[in-house]
Amino acid sequence: MTILGRLKSWEGLLLGLLAVIVVMNILRSPYFLGAGNIANLFQLSIEKIIVALIMTLIIINGEIDLSVASIMGLAACVLAWLFQMGASLPIAIVGGLLAGLAAGLFNGFWVAYVGLPSLAVTLAGLIGFRGIARILVEDRAIGGFPVWFNTLGQQGILGPITASILIFAVLFAIVAIVLHGSALGRLVYVIGNNLQAARYSGVRVQSVKMTLFAASGLIAALAGILYAARLGSVRGDMATGFELDIITIVLLGGVSIFGGSGNLAGVGLSILVILNLRNGMGLANITGNTQTSVIGALLIFSVLAPNLAQNLQRRWIGRKT
Repeated sequence: MTILGRLKSWEGLLLGLLAVIVVMNILRSPYFLGAGNIANLFQLSIEKIIVALIMTLIIINGEIDLSVASIMGLAACVLAWLFQMGASLPIAIVGGLLAGLAAGLFNGFWVAYVGLPSLAVTLAGLIGFRGIARILVEDRAIGGFPVWFNTLGQQGILGPITASILIFAVLFAIVAIVLHGSALGRLVYVIGNNLQAARYSGVRVQSVKMTLFAASGLIAALAGILYAARLGSVRGDMATGFELDIITIVLLGGVSIFGGSGNLAGVGLSILVILNLRNGMGLANITGNTQTSVIGALLIFSVLAPNLAQNLQRRWIGRKT
């Protein structure tokens, strides 16, 4: 694609929007470009953007996972419960990761092998996994974790850069390679474009979908454990509502809600847009509820805008012919 074509693309629109937001933030605060603020910009939403990476593959594949935030909470609560019952923290961490993997496999089984809609399955998971988390910790806040665990989520290991940010950078590279440079990535697109054609072509659709949902559960669990380390305590309502921001990031990045199209470059730009937008609203002392409303409006925009653009393009081509 030429430079002009790229600037006319969805990624070009996001790049322009990002530039406007950054300029406004710079004018609003002289500390915006400081290394500490940039690291903090990522750190405050790091768990969401980690999960957004695997959500990108899920949605391109033509599915959706509404249970990721509940899996985050479940993994953190399993960790806290095991630790409270006397298990060492490394064992508790493994237990939390396995709980997330089991939740992902549960979702994948019903979607891939039974054929139920992922919207219904993961909506049930959103409720069910959250219920299990609340049963484990009830209404308590469980803390008292070792210092090294809290340090993992709260203190930088390379200047202001925390372990969570480094994990995100590594996962971003891995997902980019898988999606754009591997056979699995090509199958993700093929299935998302035309499920029946993929089946008739001999694609192992069930295995691909099961793999994606298992990975979704595992990465959501990892994000939940990192969230627990950042907060230093665990409650049953951890990460409630995070799925809204996660899905918004992916759809705003140009990934079609119907599957089959999108790329990680657009999602990366979307991450920067939303993080800088939230940071700017924070600098302007805009309340959290208002920020959530803005993110909700972005979600609606990200779904409607591509369809409106396609309709306008068809009308323009029709006039020319």
